[in-house]
Amino acid sequence: MATNTDEQTTGRPQRLATYTADVGDRVIVGQRVGGAVRISDVPKTGTGRRYLIEPELSSMAEIEALVADYLAKAQKLGWVPMHGW
Repeated sequence: MATNTDEQTTGRPQRLATYTADVGDRVIVGQRVGGAVRISDVPKTGTGRRYLIEPELSSMAEIEALVADYLAKAQKLGWVPMHGW
């Protein structure tokens, strides 16, 4: 059972961006965990490989820069940038 402390330290995942790769549609999500924001790349369908892009960001400027860079790489490559890393 979740306590108030658990709810305060782990937020709900928030959709930050979407893109299409060779494996299908993907979603970049942010989730607050223990005071920092964790950014992940997940399949839009919910089924498939998930990638942790960045485990700990603290400012909106960092989040926006990371998402913009990641989307640019995805568009240039045509596949999930974290694949194979």
